[in-house]
Amino acid sequence: MSDRILQNMTFLRNLYARGPFRGHGFVCKPALVPVYEGPDNDFTTSDRPIEDWVPWAVENYQRKLKLLEKVPSDEVPTCDMATGTHVYAAAFGCPVHRAPDTNPCALPLVTTAEEADALKEPDIWSSPSLYRVFELADAVRSELGPDVPLGPPDKQTGFDTACLIWEKTGIYAAMLTDGEKDSVRRLTDKCARLLIAIIKELRKEFPTMSMRGCPGVWTPPDMAPWYSNDECGAFGTDLFEEFCLPELVELSQTFGGLGMHCCADADHQFPLFRKIPGFYAFNRVAAKQGKRGFEPMLEHLGGPDGPVHVLSWISDQITEDLIRFSPEGTRFIFAKMGAEPSAASAWLEKMHALSPRTT
Repeated sequence: MSDRILQNMTFLRNLYARGPFRGHGFVCKPALVPVYEGPDNDFTTSDRPIEDWVPWAVENYQRKLKLLEKVPSDEVPTCDMATGTHVYAAAFGCPVHRAPDTNPCALPLVTTAEEADALKEPDIWSSPSLYRVFELADAVRSELGPDVPLGPPDKQTGFDTACLIWEKTGIYAAMLTDGEKDSVRRLTDKCARLLIAIIKELRKEFPTMSMRGCPGVWTPPDMAPWYSNDECGAFGTDLFEEFCLPELVELSQTFGGLGMHCCADADHQFPLFRKIPGFYAFNRVAAKQGKRGFEPMLEHLGGPDGPVHVLSWISDQITEDLIRFSPEGTRFIFAKMGAEPSAASAWLEKMHALSPRTT
């Protein structure tokens, strides 16, 4: 592992852990081969030998290494076990839609509380959408060596997975219906237990796997996992407290903290995010355009007590505004996605002028 990568690991760890502030983080990532352009659309639903997918995973890893050699950003390249959002729902038996130009997705399996209650909790080792993640990670490790940093599969919260399994209008109606609310909680609990089980098994088997989330910025493997929390924009704070917050608190207590991705129109939930213990990292993909899309985030989650904000897909002007005008003590990591070396180098130079690095 290069000195540059080791330095970046130390820098990012310090940033997440609220050590002495040396500057905001800036990560450059190359264009990658997406999941659906692999050998057979998606390795978790394919019948092809898992070895067929090793070149796909290694190619993306090598692209990251090559860009870092040319552009010294804060990137820590990982060889990723990238999946769609379907992997846990598929383990429960959901059919999976495989499209030629986008990631695979789960289709609903149940429509009633009775059907949801009848679902059995899956066994990891009997569910191809799950055990093939382990197979690919093992094959990649054999190819690249035991110390290669790995990236995780998608990690939806248990509630988000429940909303894939149970037809969406049905589960939302059940959240408001006496006699069916408990079925929503029971399905969420089943999904959360499966999520916790696979994370524990992955961490045990692959100690170099970073449990980071979107947009793929490395987090130390020993730090708490990230989760996608995207359903919470569809309802109010009372339902969030009833159906979502207990699981998020449990996940944080289980692993000693929590990182989160949220691309929903969920600004109204931000004060409740503060109730999650150990909430240390946040990727916000704002539903509103421009600077105003990040104002609620900074109002409720800015400052020295808020999470580190890991942001991407935003303009240079918004990046500059966030650096200049955020509450004192707010920490950021900005990721430039799909960049060619010349564009990445120009961006990095501009960003370091806005936020000079101290030693």
